[in-house]
Amino acid sequence: MTNVDISPKEALEQFFGFTTFKGDQELIVQSVLDRKDTFVIMPTGGGKSLCYQLPALMSEGTAIVVSPLIALMKNQVDLLRGFGGENGVAHFLNSSLTRNEAIKVKEDIRAGITKLLYVAPESLTKKENVEFLSDIQISFFAIDEAHCISEWGHDFRPEYRRLRTIFNEIKRVPMIALTATATEKVQEDILKNLDIPGANVFKDSFNRPNLYYEVRPKKDVAREIIRFVKQHSGRSGIIYCLSRKKVEEIAETLVVNGIKALPYHAGMDAAQRASHQDRFLMEDVDVIVATIAFGMGIDKPDVRFVIHHDIPKSLESYYQETGRGGRDGGEGKCITFYSYKDIEKLEKFLQGKPVAEQEIGRQLLADTVSYAETGMCRRKYLLHYFGEQLPGDNCGACDNCNNPKEYFEAKDDLKLMLAAVKESKERHRARFICDLLTGNETSEIKNYKGDKLKAYGSGSEHNEQHWMAVIRQANVGGYLHKDIESYGNLSLTEEGKKFLKKPVSITFTKERERVDEDAPDEDVVLNGKGGGAADERLMKMLKDLRHSVAKKAKLAPYVIFQDPALEEMTVRYPLTLEELTLISGVGSGKAQKYGKPFVELIANYVEENEIERADETVVRSVMKKSSNKVHIIQNIDKRLSLESIAKAKGLTMEALLDEMETIVMSGTKLDINYHLDDVVEEDAQEEIMDYFRTAETDSIEEASKEFDGDYSEEELRLMRLKFMSEVAN
Repeated sequence: MTNVDISPKEALEQFFGFTTFKGDQELIVQSVLDRKDTFVIMPTGGGKSLCYQLPALMSEGTAIVVSPLIALMKNQVDLLRGFGGENGVAHFLNSSLTRNEAIKVKEDIRAGITKLLYVAPESLTKKENVEFLSDIQISFFAIDEAHCISEWGHDFRPEYRRLRTIFNEIKRVPMIALTATATEKVQEDILKNLDIPGANVFKDSFNRPNLYYEVRPKKDVAREIIRFVKQHSGRSGIIYCLSRKKVEEIAETLVVNGIKALPYHAGMDAAQRASHQDRFLMEDVDVIVATIAFGMGIDKPDVRFVIHHDIPKSLESYYQETGRGGRDGGEGKCITFYSYKDIEKLEKFLQGKPVAEQEIGRQLLADTVSYAETGMCRRKYLLHYFGEQLPGDNCGACDNCNNPKEYFEAKDDLKLMLAAVKESKERHRARFICDLLTGNETSEIKNYKGDKLKAYGSGSEHNEQHWMAVIRQANVGGYLHKDIESYGNLSLTEEGKKFLKKPVSITFTKERERVDEDAPDEDVVLNGKGGGAADERLMKMLKDLRHSVAKKAKLAPYVIFQDPALEEMTVRYPLTLEELTLISGVGSGKAQKYGKPFVELIANYVEENEIERADETVVRSVMKKSSNKVHIIQNIDKRLSLESIAKAKGLTMEALLDEMETIVMSGTKLDINYHLDDVVEEDAQEEIMDYFRTAETDSIEEASKEFDGDYSEEELRLMRLKFMSEVAN
């Protein structure tokens, strides 16, 4: 298959059937063929893989391609085999192969059939593999996803740091490193760690003009996602969530709302993951809901939207994940839901890590917050982060550019801020400068005697968010330099010094208001608090009705329907008992038992007030499920002790009670009398049951106060379970 006598262009047509290269591809291929070390920074969809695949097919020997994911290797190998030639032209060598398969791979390589061998960095550390590779002819080494080398990269992997050492053990041959996202700091790290300072560097523009960027406040997020997906019906999309639990929840919610969706995360077994990925590629499903494990190297060109349910922990992750949209040059909408609470959650995850790692993590998060909260052109901000300047102030394809923004005269504010940076000796980060200007007396301000400086409190008429916006825009505008090595210390650029000497009129954009409110949780649990009623007048009518139904049944109102269920009714206006069962916390039993007067009231209200129910906003909820539901119900039916039920699933008693409450809330009865008779006296049971019959709330705290601490929290929770099972369901 080797043929170095033809030109790269002829080889391109011969092997891949293309007649033209994209961007710098031809120069990169030539650089590798000339046996030069080569470094490629090219956005997702730019055609990175071809830059090493083509020279590998044209060269003597086998190219060793280091790749971080088994799914990615399989995908690439399948594609290469699909272009014709022998099956052995490309192989992967990793832990997923049987012994016989691994032997076959090595035979093909020795026979000179294999032009590309994909390996995981872990496989390279095995002595037998190092010995085998030392004996064969290697054309070059290729390191895909090279940002994994850098601690400042968004997907740092320690085993990538050892690649140079392992390559030296095998043999010194030319190298090509490739990445789709790399800030200048990460680029330096890669070149230094791989010891290729003289490499030919090819850096493509990070601008993806066909992608539209939008950040939305994180409110009613499930409803917003469903509405968006239904507006783009039949199109392929990816929804990213940070946790596996949220992936499962969102996928399930989409399915019950008539959307073809599947989950994908590392907690699933490999066969299931591969099956879900294939069904997405084959278009059996429209939407894949995934953690960030999904999509690296997945070559689906027509992903039309990428939604982030949770904001990623770095702008590099965000860029890479959004970059999976519109790889064919067609439409790609990138919608991100943002709440500052998510950032606080991510900051908590950093606790307990080494100090340097925490500092890097916080700096990356600060840049993400800046992007989410900025009022300036998002594309301009994003490109500046990767060291690229976008001319003009309006890209025409982001929410900030498409919605008219407010501007303000920033001459005095910029001058004040630059003076504060200078006076504090240019050795502090943005947060310190904001505290200095607003006169915020933090421990850092005290430690560095910031309160003794002239700048202290000089900008107190504005809040911290305003000053953060000024710093952000001064940074992008070239007045400030942020030093990554020192985790973000600010200093004045030549432009900044010039401005401070001779300030001139300058306009900045007003920032968007920070949204600190997280979305109301889609789950409803006992004692759950909802997100507030959407229609206060209807809420009052529903509460009055609940009161009269409860009075007639001689029950507490919460037993009929809890407040979060009523609040949801004011958003969705259910008109039939079937629609009522879609409300969180209303099972079919409850709907049959109490629902008729409620749907009648809502139907009259909708008609009288001429309310239009938009179909796409009537979102079916997935009731919070107990992951151990079947196990718990079956074993309670067998009258096993609660302790042994908990032990079998590795649960604490408290966690088991949580799961049982979830089961009862979804309308299933649990008969736990056999357990209660052992742990709570008969007259005490009667006393607590009487309390729950008349109490206005099911709060355990209130119950504990009422009984003056005579009963433990566990006893009260068990009795509440009995009460809800027997009376409410």
